[in-house]
Amino acid sequence: MDKLLREIVLENSDQIVKKWLEEIERKQVRAYSASISEELFESTNREFVNVIFSSVEKEGMLEDLHNFSERLIQLGWPLSYLTEGMQAFRRVTVNFILERSEEVDSKQFAEILESVDQWIDPIVNFLVTEYSGNWENTLSIQRMALQELSAPLIPVMEGITVMPLVGTIDTERAKLIMENLLDGVIKHNAEVVLIDITGVPVVDTMVAHHIIQAAEAVRLIGASCILVGIRPEIAQTIVNLGIDLSNFPTKSSLQKGFRSALEITGRRVVDVGKEDDIEDILDSLGKE
Repeated sequence: MDKLLREIVLENSDQIVKKWLEEIERKQVRAYSASISEELFESTNREFVNVIFSSVEKEGMLEDLHNFSERLIQLGWPLSYLTEGMQAFRRVTVNFILERSEEVDSKQFAEILESVDQWIDPIVNFLVTEYSGNWENTLSIQRMALQELSAPLIPVMEGITVMPLVGTIDTERAKLIMENLLDGVIKHNAEVVLIDITGVPVVDTMVAHHIIQAAEAVRLIGASCILVGIRPEIAQTIVNLGIDLSNFPTKSSLQKGFRSALEITGRRVVDVGKEDDIEDILDSLGKE
């Protein structure tokens, strides 16, 4: 930043800060942090403008701004608060300098704009980079966590496992489901896998295709699949789309699917309170 302009800005920092706060209020930047208390918002504004001035005092050092932006990121403040605040600061600073100048021709005006931009633009770029890096890191961590939890295969009984699916299924996640499904069938020596889509909001052609592929892959390694959690609206969608699930057993609930899985594995649910059932059990044990 030009030395003369730097001196003007620093000598009149109180007035610039006052105009900046008025500009923020007028532009309703407060709306970006509506959940923040008025006291915290005002103190944050003060700290914000202080670190902006510290960057020009230290001739471009952004350590204070880094610490400030980190705190805002941790508190969940949006990037728009900072970028809008910086643009407002740019306007206020340029207008203040122009008001102090008696006559300014086009060349001088361009020089003032360039000088202020050389001060403000690196700060804006720095803030955007800080936020982008933070969100990329957060998304990466969340993606890894989702991958670990998105397609678990849970053994519930010898030979029977359940894979509950929750959320939207895209191509990448479908690949993960397939891998977990095949690995889990072999690991748990499963005879039947219940794929529960109760938590899947939409079953379209692509989702159905992925599920059918998974079932076919399981069949090739010697197990069978039962699709459970077929809600009425899902059933209607499948019919309207003309999706063929005739070779794929389906049940409306996990409970019904589990009963079918027991039958496939040569077992059944028996009410021990009924004498006839008890006698049948004893007879079958005696024959064995």
